[in-house]
Amino acid sequence: MPGFLRHLFAPRWQHPDADKRRQAIARLDPADAEQREALERLCQDPVREVRQAALARIDDVEILLHLYRSRPGDLELRRRLTDLLSGATASGDLAHRQAIVETLDDPVLLGAVALQGDNQLLRLAAVERLKDEEELIRQACENGIAAVRHAAAARVESEAGLQRLTREARRDRQVVRRARERLNRRRADAAELAAVRERREALLRDLEAHAHAPWEPLYAGRYRHLVREWEALSDLPDKHQERRFQDASQRCRKVITDHEARAHADAEMDHRRELATQARESLLEALEESLTALPKGDRITAQDIASLRAQKQLLANRWQALSDRHVIDAALSERYAAALTDYDRLLTAWERLEAEAPTIGTALKEQDHESLATSLERAAWPDDLPPTPLLQRARNALANAEPDRKNDLDTQLTRFASDLEQLETLLERGAFKGASRLYQSLRHRSEALPRERLGGHLAALKRLGAQLAELRDWRSFVAGPKREQLCQAIAALAEEQGLSDAELDRRHRQLIKEWRSLGDAAANQTFSDQFRTASERIHERLTPWREKRAAERARNLAARTALCEQLEALLSSPAGDADPDALRQIRDQAREEWRRHAPVPRDQAQSIGRRFGKIRHDLQALIDQRAREVADAKQALIDEARELLDQDIPAERRAEAAKALQRRWRALGRAPRGEEQALWREFRELCDRIFAAREARRDDRAQRAHQRLEAMQELIDRLDAWQPTSASEQDVLEHAIDEAATLEPLPSGRRSEGMRRRWSGIVRARRERLTRLAVADEIQHWQTLRPLLDAHLAADAARLDGDEPRNVMPDPGLPLPDDMRSAHEARNAARHDPPNADDVAERLARLRVHLSLLAMGRIDQRDEPLRLAIQVERLNEGLGRELNRAEEVRAILRSLLATGPVSADQWSREVGELDALLTHLTHLPPP
Repeated sequence: MPGFLRHLFAPRWQHPDADKRRQAIARLDPADAEQREALERLCQDPVREVRQAALARIDDVEILLHLYRSRPGDLELRRRLTDLLSGATASGDLAHRQAIVETLDDPVLLGAVALQGDNQLLRLAAVERLKDEEELIRQACENGIAAVRHAAAARVESEAGLQRLTREARRDRQVVRRARERLNRRRADAAELAAVRERREALLRDLEAHAHAPWEPLYAGRYRHLVREWEALSDLPDKHQERRFQDASQRCRKVITDHEARAHADAEMDHRRELATQARESLLEALEESLTALPKGDRITAQDIASLRAQKQLLANRWQALSDRHVIDAALSERYAAALTDYDRLLTAWERLEAEAPTIGTALKEQDHESLATSLERAAWPDDLPPTPLLQRARNALANAEPDRKNDLDTQLTRFASDLEQLETLLERGAFKGASRLYQSLRHRSEALPRERLGGHLAALKRLGAQLAELRDWRSFVAGPKREQLCQAIAALAEEQGLSDAELDRRHRQLIKEWRSLGDAAANQTFSDQFRTASERIHERLTPWREKRAAERARNLAARTALCEQLEALLSSPAGDADPDALRQIRDQAREEWRRHAPVPRDQAQSIGRRFGKIRHDLQALIDQRAREVADAKQALIDEARELLDQDIPAERRAEAAKALQRRWRALGRAPRGEEQALWREFRELCDRIFAAREARRDDRAQRAHQRLEAMQELIDRLDAWQPTSASEQDVLEHAIDEAATLEPLPSGRRSEGMRRRWSGIVRARRERLTRLAVADEIQHWQTLRPLLDAHLAADAARLDGDEPRNVMPDPGLPLPDDMRSAHEARNAARHDPPNADDVAERLARLRVHLSLLAMGRIDQRDEPLRLAIQVERLNEGLGRELNRAEEVRAILRSLLATGPVSADQWSREVGELDALLTHLTHLPPP
């Protein structure tokens, strides 16, 4: 179809001419689907007037919203939607519009509806959908409905937004007040949160410092106190703080656990030391009993000396092993030295006798009594020891050689009979060794005694000898298989290759010990040779290991010697303020190092052990001395704490002094064991009493603060409920202010801040009301003076008309104060010498402007110079004192009464505004 025909038959709303399209819009029906679609297309027309006309024809908000979502920047479409939703044009009922608004998300459209909506609920729904804080601030400042402003202001959360509300929301003081309260609350909460966080950080720093501090008696208690303080905080720590807390707690618990383990180890060490002391005492008592029993016997034989040597060797080895691990008690060491002295004396006498034994034997055979006496003199056998058989025969030979020797046969026979009974007892118990030794002694003695005097004792001795032989045979019967078994065991041990050298040596020694324990029972040369051969093979095999162990023992001996030298150097010049804990640590470390360097050569083990034992004894004495000094110092601290408890000083100062005493206590170290706990309990009890007094003081202070808060709350409620009705009630307000001053200072906190803000607001409101009441009283009194003013105005008009000036006389029944009377007299005087009319007009205008400043605070632009001049005068007059509005109103009214003469025209121009201003000043604020 040609273009002109297409234009001819095309709908008019598609006409190229914009005016034609705009005219065609009026004939389109929005109810028809095709025509509505045409209107929707025209809403996107490039011509602005066409778009506006098309939008004006569509009243369906859903259609416009659909178009708006596709073109959110279309201003005409947004404006039409705003008109429809806000109710500026008819667009359906309120509930439907409110439901649509509740689905909107466009902040510009919502802001427009909130500002222009025809219903409060509609505006509130729009504000509820707003999320942009900038738009919320605009609504809180500019919206015309107070409830909408408050709802918008309540949704402002940021500190910057609240600060803007306090500056820009001048239209609604309640919005400003609430924004300021929320801002102050946020700041108070932030300050409180910052204080809590700072407290948490301080606790963390204290806990971390405590974790790196050495242990002292208050360590565990302070750790638990810090943990309780941490758990009592109201906020939650962040991950970094929680990790730091857990790390520090773990270190603190490790210190506590290590101390407990160390204390347990010390207790265990004390127990082992007691056991070692008991073992030493047992060994020493056994040696002392042996040394004591020897002088009580009849004879001393080689077997007795061998047994004593073996016992002494066992004691020396065991004593040295115990001394390597534990300190020797001084008294026990002295007993040990005395026993060794007795042993050495006995052994020396035995060795002298052994050296003279061949000479004595020869002299006995040759009956050489002179040589025999000389040999006995050289042997110098102690008188308190029983003789050996050889020595007894020598003594008997010398005694028989003496013509005057005394016959003591009865005594010897009695003793012989007693020993026979003891021999029988030993045989019944199966004590072979003791019975054998006693039997040999009885046989030798029977040879020296006359046979006719022995009588039945010889038969008893023979019978007991038979029993002893039977016991010997039985032992041989039992010992034979045992010897064969030991031979097999040591042969197998010599062939064993899987054992370590130390284990091989241990088993070898055990087998040798068991072999020797058999004595001469079932003695057999074949078994002895087999056992000795296998033992020598083991000795050869262990030679390199023993050489290596000997070198190691030499190194250990050198290390122990160096350790002893170091400790002796320390003990030779100890520090005057040596810490007993440090000395205890040195002692424990020295003991551990001593144990590490073991074993040492046997021939030097005893001497180096005695040297180390003396050093440890001296070191322990030094520790005890220092600990005693620490105990004295801690006792002095206890005395100071007791004196501090009795002093009449504030509880806080007493608690701080107690903390200083605790710090000094921790720096001292530990007192002797047992005494430390007693001192600590006493000191802690005193400190607990001091801190309990501080806590009681704090509780009392908190209780008094709570009572002040409650009293302040009661005063606030009472003053809030009080509404003054007369200016004479100013005393009530001043009394309440004085009462509030007696309740200060209030405890810090959000409640106190809120109470102070509320109190300030109530006091400000009551002052304002009292001021208004005072102004109202002044204006009411002025109304009583209006007849006098009217009389002056009439006299002024007559004077200005040319009449003679006359004085106005006040009504005798009218109360006229002195200042008003002075103004009245000045008005009468002004009629006699009238000023320039312009000056009078300027004074009236000045009084009107001044009154306007007091009443509304606003003036016309033409009176701006007067306003500035009046404000300067008010500032100059108000220097050094607070301006009183009632006094200013009274001064203005007094000046108004004194100003004249005033013409009727001037007064008619000013009186209307003056009366309006005075009426406005009489309005009271709402209660």
